[in-house]
Amino acid sequence: MLFLTQCFGAVLDLIHLRFQHYKAKRVFSAAGQLVCVVNPTHSLKYAPARCAAAQASTEQGILPACHHHEAVHDPQLVPCTCPLFSCPWEGHLEVVVAHLRQTHRINILQGAEIVFLATDMHLPAPTDWIIMHSCLGHQFLLVLRKQEKYEGHPQFFATMMLIGTPTQANNFTYRLELNRNQRRLKWEATPRSILECVDSVISDGDCLVLNTSLAQLFSDNGSLAIGIAITTSKVHSSEAEM
Repeated sequence: MLFLTQCFGAVLDLIHLRFQHYKAKRVFSAAGQLVCVVNPTHSLKYAPARCAAAQASTEQGILPACHHHEAVHDPQLVPCTCPLFSCPWEGHLEVVVAHLRQTHRINILQGAEIVFLATDMHLPAPTDWIIMHSCLGHQFLLVLRKQEKYEGHPQFFATMMLIGTPTQANNFTYRLELNRNQRRLKWEATPRSILECVDSVISDGDCLVLNTSLAQLFSDNGSLAIGIAITTSKVHSSEAEM
């Protein structure tokens, strides 16, 4: 009986997953778009001092180093960039993607355009939905966060971070699109570097911001589908042509 119960539960999970994919494809009719169903995770946020140190180092044009007990560290080492955990890991920027995939099990999708389907939007804040997007030879981190900027008034913040330097980030443009019930909402901006800290981007409001009522207009039974597209910036393209 226990075996049959577990098998039945697995079948229900598979049916639910396929239904979530169907809903996303119904909302975004463009052929060939990849759909990633992302479950929510309650985040253990960065310590403020850590974000402040990362931001200060980035502004000075150097990679941030995390100092513990006044120890001397290689200035080329960066702390873990995953916004979900207070992770003590440090490493070179080139191996950040491998760390995120192997240690934090963050999914990665490849393609010029994908659909990010966040489930269980009704859960209390703070909650994060995260995937990696591989496109144009680079990796990007999409973060959707439900957070209370004001007590009792949760909001949704969506941003795209390049796993690279600020100079590299300036070469790209990302677009987030919500489309449901004959309503369409787009956000287009230059991605920020992962070195600048996700918390700082959200605090600055330099991202797609939705209040609860607006999020409900675009959600479908507690799930929010966000179309994602990344292109090279016009300045970068013109320089390449020259």
